[in-house]
Amino acid sequence: MRVLRRMLKRYREAKKIDKHLYHELYMKVKGGVYKNKRVLMESIHKLKAEKVREKTLTDQFEARRAKSKASRERKIARREERLAQGVQEPAATEAAPAAKK
Repeated sequence: MRVLRRMLKRYREAKKIDKHLYHELYMKVKGGVYKNKRVLMESIHKLKAEKVREKTLTDQFEARRAKSKASRERKIARREERLAQGVQEPAATEAAPAAKK
């Protein structure tokens, strides 16, 4: 157990794990979840890989959200532009026949 705690301390000082992951793993080591260093290291690598994967997924989701928001804003702007042009054109065509009479 001391060996595992020492390893966690070294990883934290080397910035390989953050303080939140350190605390979580420390409590698991205290509870006897990990039987040796190899199992603990595998767990650390697995947790870090999962964290990176989640971050990439959230980044992709945010990019997709921003892209759809931008396209939605462009669509609304085009619609408003067409409406503004459409309102001006019929007024001009209605005024011309009235002048002929």
